[in-house]
Order: sequence, then C-alpha cells, then structure tokens
Amino acid sequence: MGLRFKTRESDSAWVDTVWTCTSEQVTAMTSVAGARWGLVFWEHAGRSYAGITGPETRTGTAPVPEGATFTGIEFAVGTSLRAVPTPALVDGGIVLPDTSRRTFRLDGTRWERPGPDDAEALAGRLVRAGIVVRDPLCAEVLRGHRPAVSGRTVERRFRTATGLTQGAVRQIERARTAAHLLTACAPAADVVAKLGYCDEPHLARALRSYVGRTARQLREGAGGAIALDLDQRLTS
Repeated sequence: MGLRFKTRESDSAWVDTVWTCTSEQVTAMTSVAGARWGLVFWEHAGRSYAGITGPETRTGTAPVPEGATFTGIEFAVGTSLRAVPTPALVDGGIVLPDTSRRTFRLDGTRWERPGPDDAEALAGRLVRAGIVVRDPLCAEVLRGHRPAVSGRTVERRFRTATGLTQGAVRQIERARTAAHLLTACAPAADVVAKLGYCDEPHLARALRSYVGRTARQLREGAGGAIALDLDQRLTS
C-alpha cells in the first residue's frame, strides 16, 4: 500500500517524464526536491482537479488524498508557462479552476485533459499556442556547453526560466539520482564516487535535505510513502 507509481521518460524536447500514481491507505507523504515544473491531474471522491506544480528546493511532508488517482507531466528544465513565471511557482503551485472530467482551463483557454499516453500531444498544443515557451540556453548549459554570453547573463536567464540557480538544479538532480542508486542497493561509497560527493557524510546531508531519507531507509524501503518513483530505471 502507499503510493503506486509508474513513470516513463518522454521523447519530446519539451517534456521530461510522464507519471501516474494511485494513493492507497496513505494520507501523507515525504515530498522530494525537484527541479521542474509540471501539470498534474487527479480524481478523488468523484471530483476532478488540475494544477500547476513548481520546482521544490527541499524535502518536507505533504498531505495525500486517500484513494486518489493522478497523472502528471514534468516539463523539461528551461521550459516555462507564458502566464506564470516559474520563480513564482518555486516551493508552491496553483490549483486550476473550473476542471471537469474531460477538460481543464489554462491561460484563459479550455483544454482536453490528457491521459498518460496523451501528454506529448497536449504539450505540443500548448507550445503551438505559445502558452509553454522555453529558453534553449538552459538545456545548453546543463549539457556542459558554454554560451557566448557573460556568466551573469547565463545565471540571470537560468533563474528566470527555472526559478533556480544552476547549482541548485545540479544538486537536486544528483540527490535524486543517488536515491535511485541506493534503492537499487548500490553501496554508499560507490554512490559517493560515481556522483562526485566529497564523502559519505556529504551524501547523507544531501539526502536529508533533498530526499528526506537516509541511505539505509532507501535500501530497506523504509520511511513511509514518498513522492518519488524509486522503481524508475536510470538511463544515465
């Protein structure tokens, strides 16, 4: 029981992952830091909801509606909503009004609610309508390229697009990767070496700040419900 996740990576340049989740006999979860904003759709007690989720800079505890089903779209780093600056979403989110079983309203327009197989089609429609935009510099920087602009310009544009610094994005992503490796029973020393942590205490602090679990809890599946698909395969 708890949170039952299924996550898949997307082949869209605009979407990072698509996930579904069902909550069973759980009313609270450990939230996990994340570098991306997203759209989430859920049903609970016969009602339908939609919302915008923002990047999260730290772990915490969040309520979960018991017996709810969710579909989520995590958009790629560097994308953003035209109407809502991503910095305004950090450590928060927005519940969208006027949501039905079939449609939701975003940026003044009504859209068909997607299923997990329709996420990229919805993203494409939002892009073509100019509602979802992106700054390609962000993806370029995260791939290790050096744009032909000043470091100050890079950081300003990165913050504007993502709501976070480059360093924060890398730390969050590294901690999430560490959590997956430890769940797969990789020794902590190997995770330290693979991901470039200074030592095991450094890894432990990152896990505590961003994931809300110790290495032992991750290996043993202990600590209760967590907002992370720990069964998701790592591809890099």
